[in-house]
Amino acid sequence: MSVVSIKKIHQHQININSIIIIQGWVKNKRDSKSGRSFIDVYDGSCLLSIQVIADNMLYNYKEEILYLTSGCSVSISGQLVHSLGKKQKYDILVKSLQVIGWVKNPNTYPISAKKHTIEYLRENVQHLRSRTNFIGAMTRVRHVLVQALHKFFDAREYYLISTPIITNINTEGAGAMFKVSTLDFNNIPKQTCGNVDFKKDFFKKESFLTVSGQLTLETYACALSKVYNLGPVFRAENSNTSRHLSEFWMLEAEQAFCCLQDIQILSEEMLKYVIALVLQECKLDIHFFKKYFDVNIENRLQGFLEQNFIQVEYEEVIDILLHSKINFKNHVFFGINLFTEHEKYIVEKYFKKPVIIINYPKNVKAFYMRLNDDKKTVAAMDILLPGIGEILGGSQREERIHILDDRILESGLKKKDYWWYRDLRHYGTVPHSGFGLGIERLVSYITGIKNIRDVIPFPRTIHHADF
Repeated sequence: MSVVSIKKIHQHQININSIIIIQGWVKNKRDSKSGRSFIDVYDGSCLLSIQVIADNMLYNYKEEILYLTSGCSVSISGQLVHSLGKKQKYDILVKSLQVIGWVKNPNTYPISAKKHTIEYLRENVQHLRSRTNFIGAMTRVRHVLVQALHKFFDAREYYLISTPIITNINTEGAGAMFKVSTLDFNNIPKQTCGNVDFKKDFFKKESFLTVSGQLTLETYACALSKVYNLGPVFRAENSNTSRHLSEFWMLEAEQAFCCLQDIQILSEEMLKYVIALVLQECKLDIHFFKKYFDVNIENRLQGFLEQNFIQVEYEEVIDILLHSKINFKNHVFFGINLFTEHEKYIVEKYFKKPVIIINYPKNVKAFYMRLNDDKKTVAAMDILLPGIGEILGGSQREERIHILDDRILESGLKKKDYWWYRDLRHYGTVPHSGFGLGIERLVSYITGIKNIRDVIPFPRTIHHADF
């Protein structure tokens, strides 16, 4: 007799009257005067629990079953039957119930029947919050989302590349990075000039946690044509907001013989594919979010699938903002890097649908983005979604070595640090393009959960690197 998941039971995959085993945790329990206990058990496989009915004739009924409380782990063997109650379709008539783990003090168990705020779960019992319906539903949506991304790229013959987390260069050319070192902080070796002697370090040079796998991913795009990665990236930004994480997950795709318009089309297809699959496979969890977070979630996501994205030039966006008669906190002019307030106006007030902004000024974008013929802008794009803002950013990469070298120097970087990246342009250079998608922002958009710290299993933020 094998263990079955509660999900399979509710999907009607288990024959009625079968003798089955389930394993999970007690959600709640009530005892009747007739000598029976009705126990709701969940195993995390789906949002629903299942009611098991334990009779007082069971050998351990008085010694153990009567004392079960929320959170206890159990293994149950019993007969699956149609429920006589109206609240559930199935019951399990217990033949044997084994208590695997007790809750030490039920009165202080943080994840009890009592409702807690999301903030309480995040800030006080992060190690236990996965036991809540809220985090369970988010996790299942996130899982389906990630699997959908893999299916999408696999069907289009993209190869998954595991890009390095440790690097010696900054992909974006700016911003703070986390250092990786084995040096003794109490006795740091110094050069004669007083600088740190990184030759004594593990990698013999200054090293960091990566902010992006893009540059290394390009080396494989220029050999295998179509590649992608999915992994953690790290930003040492001094930002303590609901929109920032120090460690988050990014999907990045790169394609050779590809221009900016090609990846615009690919990006829109990808986002719609993922959301359609989540709507199809996570109906119970979507209904949960509809009930507690976003009453319009189904209509919003279905509307997303039916809309065509609006494409607009950065220059036109600036013109729209200047004529909006809105007194923005951040001054609007050509050459500004758009702020959240600007993006929200464009996507939520003006167009009221997903927007792709293209051709940004070169001074606000990274050195590797292809310079346009006007010499002022680069072939870059950002996709903005209502309620989220930027969710995906990409560009055509600069394949012309002489222009790439100029852009590296303009950005205050050293050509020697990017020698291998530049070398790709010496040997069979090709037009190629790519983008990066923030996994947490997409989960946030789908679920309606506003704080990005609640859509990642273990949020790492400034001053918080543990539970």
